[in-house]
Amino acid sequence: MRAIWKGHVNFALVSIPVSVFSASRTSDISLKYLHKKDLSPVSYKRFCDQEGAEVPWEEITRGYEFEKGRFVEVANDELRQANPELTRTIQILEFVDIGEIDPIFFDKPYYLEPQKGGEHAYRLLAEALTRSEKAGVARVVIKTREHLAAIRSSGRMVTMQTLRFAHEISEAASVNLPENSEVSPKELDLAKTLIDTMSETFDASKFRDEYRAALLEVIQKKVAGEAPASEAAPRPRGPGQVVDLMEVLKQSLKGKTSASRPPASKEKTVAVRPSARRKTPVRSRKSG
Repeated sequence: MRAIWKGHVNFALVSIPVSVFSASRTSDISLKYLHKKDLSPVSYKRFCDQEGAEVPWEEITRGYEFEKGRFVEVANDELRQANPELTRTIQILEFVDIGEIDPIFFDKPYYLEPQKGGEHAYRLLAEALTRSEKAGVARVVIKTREHLAAIRSSGRMVTMQTLRFAHEISEAASVNLPENSEVSPKELDLAKTLIDTMSETFDASKFRDEYRAALLEVIQKKVAGEAPASEAAPRPRGPGQVVDLMEVLKQSLKGKTSASRPPASKEKTVAVRPSARRKTPVRSRKSG
């Protein structure tokens, strides 16, 4: 991995030199826009509307539109001048209980690595955060944007997770919530029992992106000249039905309990002869 940022973690009189590495990666399948006629890639060009010509990268800058159609250029060194201290430091402002930060504020995770000379202070910070069960609330500028961030420990490592500002969270007032209704003690007990039955120790490695895997399978079949099997679209559900919630909870609990038991006997497997698959030619881009 390559560091995306280098600077210092500062709190009180403590300063720890660190390198910042992204702790997440995208697994999205990249789909390009193509001309349907011949499957040629559709390209996008940097185009100057006023001159009617393509603009090379070396002539491109950034700017701010202060009035409709009027811009002022903002160069890279001017971006750093806005607050030079923040562009080089992760400034911890205060420490809070980790549980006090609503997960809705969490954004992107990063790993912090100590630079030479900062190993001991880094280890001290990691251990102190672990024992206190606290997180440092910090300010940091990454690229051209200031972020709030939570500085936390993960074992021997110090991590940083950017936080959304309060103004970036939409108001929940427009969300239609159910009106206050009485929940019977029996319903609540059944719901809690069902939750207990389904409770596990969290292990992220148990889960995978099933949609991505299915989409890759579709793509691989098309590359091999096979027509992916089309599944019947699910029928749209009718208007909401009034259900017996107690009965649903009982059936759910019964299903989870029986699923945890070993099968009484082995089921016979029936071999199904595969039907002939229709071949679909892969359309290649025309040359010339």
